[in-house]
Amino acid sequence: MINKLKAYAELIKFEHTIFALPFAISAVFIVEKGLPSLDKLFWILVAVIAGRTAGMAFNRFFDLPFDKLNPRSKNWASVSGKVKSLEIFLLAIFSSIVLVFSAYQLNQLAFYLSPVAILLLILYPLGKRFTNYVHLMLGAVYFIIPIAVSVALKGTVELSSVFLGLGMAFWVSGFDILYALQDIEFDRKIGLHSIPAKYGIKKAIFFARFFHFLTLIFLVLTGVYAGLSYIYYIGLAFLTGFLVYEHLLIKENDLSKINKAFFTINGFISILFMVIVILDIYIGGLL
Repeated sequence: MINKLKAYAELIKFEHTIFALPFAISAVFIVEKGLPSLDKLFWILVAVIAGRTAGMAFNRFFDLPFDKLNPRSKNWASVSGKVKSLEIFLLAIFSSIVLVFSAYQLNQLAFYLSPVAILLLILYPLGKRFTNYVHLMLGAVYFIIPIAVSVALKGTVELSSVFLGLGMAFWVSGFDILYALQDIEFDRKIGLHSIPAKYGIKKAIFFARFFHFLTLIFLVLTGVYAGLSYIYYIGLAFLTGFLVYEHLLIKENDLSKINKAFFTINGFISILFMVIVILDIYIGGLL
């Protein structure tokens, strides 16, 4: 049983929840200007974790024919057979049901809109079959997280949540482009679409940098429309430093540090942003 649980955790890369969860918590504090009731917070967190699990399971299920051919993924749990394809599909369905149930526990509007999230989670892994801009489809998944939080807490969409969603969307799209640099030759050979496969390494890096520039613009607008204080903007300056460092790690002729840029730096960015927001909410108003 323990080995099976480890295989499932490996399958969905559970540790990568760190990319989405801190931003979702940040959205909670921005919309609510503090902590909401514990039951609402609980169901929001369950929805985020379930949604990400469903997304990874759908991704692994639909990508299985390609992952079996890709040398980079030969040891993945889905490819090695540690987790069977039927189990992956059932995990995706179960997680989707948990997501819908969580939305139902929050409010009626959240429940009615929850299938939109599931549709986006399914479209992303399919997108690489027909569009070079599949990274923006992943961005769309993250775009709706703060909006969903706003709907869950207020029953409406606050403008600050829209700007935060746009910031998250371009942040994720940018680092997904960098991650896709690893598979540029494989994608071209097999006929899969991505910005790196279409435009090459140099232009793909430019796309990623431009997207992350847009991230900073939208995070500034988030602070403006959320009425956050100077603590938030000082924090954004530090966050900018991490983004710059991430891009310094990736060079056209040296992609050896992609994993460090993708996993380590982006994990720091998401946690740092959450800390910035919480500090601003609780301290900024007192200064």
